[in-house]
Amino acid sequence: MIADDPNVVALVRARLQAMTPIERLEVASSMFDTARAIVESSLPSQLTGEARRYAIAKRIYGEELPAAAQRAHARLEPQIVSSISG
Repeated sequence: MIADDPNVVALVRARLQAMTPIERLEVASSMFDTARAIVESSLPSQLTGEARRYAIAKRIYGEELPAAAQRAHARLEPQIVSSISG
């Protein structure tokens, strides 16, 4: 596998180390946004907003985030977004 090639690992490590902290954050954020969009596109269209947010959290965080926290996230997200943008 290409990811196991020591030359590739060294190239990736060098590229990451050459980035500023802001650049690394932007790359990570972009990767997360892409992963979230892929997950969201795979969900049934008839899900409500809360059910959709819960399904996304469940797929992204799995067992790392307790179900209660995932449900709380699903319920709170619209309130957080409106307080930030408004």
